[in-house]
Amino acid sequence: MSLTKGNIIQLLENEKITYQIAEHEAIYTMAESDALKLPGRDTVAKNLFIRDDKKRQYFLLTLQKDKQADLKEIQACLDSRRLSLASEADLNSMLGLFKGAVTPLGVLNDIDHRVKVFIDADFKDHMVGIHPNVNTATIWLQANDLFQFIEQHGHPVGWIKL
Repeated sequence: MSLTKGNIIQLLENEKITYQIAEHEAIYTMAESDALKLPGRDTVAKNLFIRDDKKRQYFLLTLQKDKQADLKEIQACLDSRRLSLASEADLNSMLGLFKGAVTPLGVLNDIDHRVKVFIDADFKDHMVGIHPNVNTATIWLQANDLFQFIEQHGHPVGWIKL
């Protein structure tokens, strides 16, 4: 069973992590997110679910929204085989998410701990806006808190500098 938005909020509250949340219509792209003119929209992250060419390694990247996701650069940073976007079927089966709702919080649904999260190092010590496992809400929290939250739940996480 996948964690819902309510489950995510309850976990954050249980761990006394400060956050803000905004409910909104479903969004599927960064352009749609920008069009909503959410407060804190400059800190909303772009999230990518990628895999290597042998489907042995899966990564979820949380990047500043204006950064270009150059897969060759990311491949070099991760010391990985050739990378491509993972399928929507893998997104759903591994993280319990669907297209448009990709979020680092989805790894809490990864019971096999196959997906490693990398958060853009430029978010360190700053706020980041992400979905709480649905694309009809955005939550903002400190990126450092997000990093620790994922790590404390037993999932691999790191910072990436692109």
